[in-house]
Amino acid sequence: MVDCPRYSLSGVAASFLFVLLTIKHPDDFRVVGPNLPILAKVGEDALLTCQLLPKRTTAHMEVRWYRSDPAMPVIIYRDGAEVTGLPMEGYGGRAEWMEDSTEEGSVALKIRQVQPSDDGQYWCRFQEGDYWRETSVLLQVAALGSSPNIHVEGVEEGEVQLVCTSRGWFPEPEVHWEGIWGEKLMSFSENHVPGEDGLFYVEDTLMVRNDSVETISCFIYSHGLRETQEATIALSERLQTELASVSVIGHSQPSPVQVGENIELTCHLSPQTDAQNLEVRWLRSRYYPAVHVYANGAHVAGEQMVEYKGRTSLVTDAIHEGKLTLQIHNARTSDEGQYRCLFGKDGVYQEARVDVQVMAVGSTPRITREVLKDGGMQLRCTSDGWFPRPHVQWRDRDGKTMPSFSEAFQQGTQELFQVETLLLVTNGSMVNVTCSISLPLGQEKTARFPLSDSKIALLWMTLPVVVLPLAMAIDLIKVKWRRTNEQTQTQQQSGK
Repeated sequence: MVDCPRYSLSGVAASFLFVLLTIKHPDDFRVVGPNLPILAKVGEDALLTCQLLPKRTTAHMEVRWYRSDPAMPVIIYRDGAEVTGLPMEGYGGRAEWMEDSTEEGSVALKIRQVQPSDDGQYWCRFQEGDYWRETSVLLQVAALGSSPNIHVEGVEEGEVQLVCTSRGWFPEPEVHWEGIWGEKLMSFSENHVPGEDGLFYVEDTLMVRNDSVETISCFIYSHGLRETQEATIALSERLQTELASVSVIGHSQPSPVQVGENIELTCHLSPQTDAQNLEVRWLRSRYYPAVHVYANGAHVAGEQMVEYKGRTSLVTDAIHEGKLTLQIHNARTSDEGQYRCLFGKDGVYQEARVDVQVMAVGSTPRITREVLKDGGMQLRCTSDGWFPRPHVQWRDRDGKTMPSFSEAFQQGTQELFQVETLLLVTNGSMVNVTCSISLPLGQEKTARFPLSDSKIALLWMTLPVVVLPLAMAIDLIKVKWRRTNEQTQTQQQSGK
């Protein structure tokens, strides 16, 4: 008898798996890309490359470039030709297949006129049948912004405000201030805001003592390009004199205006000074973009905020006296808030601040009556078209406040409030109740639920008339029943 070697089942399975792993797929290949990120400036062309290994032709393969989703390609090359009509949104007319060396498996994607949105990771995928391999390529987009501009805004509580501004940066840059000896100075505030084109606008503010006589520099650094833009300003005694010689005066009280009306913002110089050759800026929170800019005798449309385009005009009748009025047409709820009015020349500004209160008086309230499942009743008061959020109040016939059961406020597309409040009806005092809706400035609209229209009130008024006789009748029936019962018992006892 011949002995056969014994093999465990697990050992056989492990050997089989090893054999499968070591067998090379007939279509086996890999894809490699550049080791370092591809750097491209905004407006230039970027070239992304990848290589098939081992080197061979791509004539009968599909090569797909995409961002995060293979189903949304930037470009596809299949069977020796580019597949048209499939580019990902934003790449139409800018993505181009480059005939690098397809016979050796080297392919390239060219992106023309690079934009900030092109920044990020790309995937290069080679596919043959059901077998595919891919690699990633990192594109770093950068833009060096404009040379900074430092301007001075007026003295406030013993300090001068320096504002450093610049445009056209990507990605978001680093900003810092330095004194004359290179010492770092801390910013008071920083605003780095991306524009519609994806490029960053930079606005950094530094506060310094108004008696300083020194040189201060603003540096803006691009990490991607490793380049710096800088600007320097010297705070001289002449500058301090200019700041102290004139001031800007605006409205001391908020300017109330209703939605749809015109807002008027008036500022003037004190003492009276001809402002015809000055730059005048109306701002919200940032220096740029502005609500309206007047310079060299004309409106500077290129610096205007999108939401104010076509809605502003300037009244210059008294400009020789240093007085200007900005009109903002067709007021919106978003126009509410603080505005800054700056008069300046040669980078030196003085400012005043004006508050605008936008309001909208809504529709007359409507009161409806509802019957609840438990037999109770409630009054519902509704109205819409209010701004800001109004105050809602129920009052009884004597004008006394009554607590509401619930209140709900919703804002529509124009940010106007819709109001709904409920009042539970619990007793006869609900006759002639009033629903009042009012704004903080005193505008009010009311609705009354009168007796003549109220079945609820009638019910409460007639209830005592109906219930009292009914209760008396029940008591008489009980008395009569007790007397009858007593007489019956007496007769039964006498019969015994």
